[in-house]
Order: sequence, then structure tokens, then C-alpha cells
Amino acid sequence: MPAQAEILTRIARQSARPADIAAHLGVSAASASDSISSLVAKGLALRLPDPEDGRAQRLLPTEAGLCLAEKLTAAPTAVQGALAALPSQDQAALLRALTLIIRTLQEARAIPVQRMCVTCRHFRPRVHANADHPHHCAFVDAAFGDASLRLDCGEHEAALAEEAAALWRRFDAA
Repeated sequence: MPAQAEILTRIARQSARPADIAAHLGVSAASASDSISSLVAKGLALRLPDPEDGRAQRLLPTEAGLCLAEKLTAAPTAVQGALAALPSQDQAALLRALTLIIRTLQEARAIPVQRMCVTCRHFRPRVHANADHPHHCAFVDAAFGDASLRLDCGEHEAALAEEAAALWRRFDAA
């Protein structure tokens, strides 16, 4: 069921091919297909021909799937309140620590690669002197701080391996 929830929330943001979903989840195509079939059988998703490739399919949510995805992505009110009550400096530190934990898990191949700022070709860590906004996103051409790091960005474009390693070194050097 967790895989189905992840697939549903992903396709609620943007339709995807089954192979892309499998890669995102870090599972085999067969495993992703089983979860996708369950979502389709439950009336939460549709398989439609891919307009870019007639041999491929795209997975889209149904209205019921969109409603459920919205509920799944909303953090419980108590958690949101607890996080909002933290001073902004602590919020930034928590997000930075979470980013580093995710990276460690990715390197150990315990989880699939996420679409985080720090793996994106648009990310420029520690390029501004402003301590509150040291990073830069070349996609939106804006400076930002650790509190605005994204763990799942829709505009993410993976950096090449050598570039990604350099980004991490610069980010982690602080």
C-alpha cells in the first residue's frame, strides 16, 4: 500500500510512464506494474496511451485518485503546528539535516534518488555571502536559504555525477 500511495501522489502532480514510476520508486517494473494495476482496479488511476509514444502508456489519476492524493499529502495538523512553532533557524537546521540523511541513505542505495535541490543541476550551494540566503537556484534565478531547500522539486533536473559530487561537497562544507 505505501507504494500505491507514493505512485498516486506522484501522478497527481504529473502523469508518468510506468517505467519512470518504477525508477522513481527504485523497484522492478513488475513490482510497479502490480501497484499500478491495483490503483487502476480501485478506480484511482487510468492507463492511457502516451501522446509522445504510441507504444507506451501514461498513468493519470482519476478524480477519486486526486482527492485521495490530496489527503495523503496533507501533513497532520499537529505535525504542521509543531514544525511551524519551531524558530526559523531550527526549521532550516532540521531541513538541512534531513537532506543530509536522505543523501546518506541514497548513497547506501537504501532509498531511490529524490528530486532534491542538492542533486539538481540548477542548484548553486553557498554562492552568496548572505548567511540567510547562501544558495542560488539557476532555474528561478533566486537566492535562498536552508529553510527553503526542496526535497521533491517538480523542476528538478538531475546533475551529472561529477557535478552532483561537487554540489554535495560545497553544500556539506558549511
